[in-house]
Amino acid sequence: MAEAQSKSQAQSKSNKAQPKAQAQPRELVGVLKKIKDTGVISLGHRAASIPFSYYDGERQVIGYSQDLVLKVVEAIKADLKMATIEIKLVPVTSSNRLEMVVDGLVDIECGSTTNNTKRQKKVSFSTTIFIIGTRLLTKKDSGVLDFPELSGKNVVTTKGTTSERLLREMNDSKKMNMSIIAAKDHGEAFLILETRRAAAFMMDDALLYGELAKAKKPEDWAVVGTPQSFEAYGCILPKDDVPFKDVVDRALTKAMTSGEAEKIYARWFLQPIPPKGLNLNFPLSDAMKELYKAPNDKAFD
Repeated sequence: MAEAQSKSQAQSKSNKAQPKAQAQPRELVGVLKKIKDTGVISLGHRAASIPFSYYDGERQVIGYSQDLVLKVVEAIKADLKMATIEIKLVPVTSSNRLEMVVDGLVDIECGSTTNNTKRQKKVSFSTTIFIIGTRLLTKKDSGVLDFPELSGKNVVTTKGTTSERLLREMNDSKKMNMSIIAAKDHGEAFLILETRRAAAFMMDDALLYGELAKAKKPEDWAVVGTPQSFEAYGCILPKDDVPFKDVVDRALTKAMTSGEAEKIYARWFLQPIPPKGLNLNFPLSDAMKELYKAPNDKAFD
């Protein structure tokens, strides 16, 4: 018995003497590895997608999407255990934003980009950050109340957007004889509308409210029409970079389910915003309330 106890004690000492296996460091790949190696993250932003991502009067990038992507940067910093990450801001357009991510010129683009199945063939998308409907901005005295009134008229939209595709499909299928103008950005599109070179501006409703807010006389304008589509905005990510998408999605989901995202929404859609201090007065929709409760990355088409 004594001999057995002695052996047991010796075995116990032997076990204690064995060093504990060290946790293997995580092997970084893709964008996370690039950020860790360089200490820099490149954020793609828009210049005039009010109130999502745009320049203020001091040429600083601000907006709803910009606030959310900065939450993402903080989450990446924590995930990689980095004290600081240098942020490189890179302007993109509706025409080149996907290619900028595909080519590695930006690591993530957060602005007002629709997540759809066609685009998913080239890039991945984050958890949805906004849900919109495509409608029309027009002068109240234009006589345009809905899309059928656009027959035979000049209509402006922004080049490279889903609104441009929908408008051209509508024109062809319904023989509406519209003259479609594709502007380089939302600001140019509104200028064309404001100078009466177009009867209406088709775009995502939230962006139209943004343009309306910068008008010389906002009370002269109205957002009208039956939504032609509902679309989900997401941040563009490199295709199939799963570890990077996981960190991004966790950060956005935390912001939404914690109430942070709703506070950010109120800041940009329910309060005066730069540069003119105008209020968009765009209430949180039922679709957005549901998104904040149950974040997801599903496209509408």
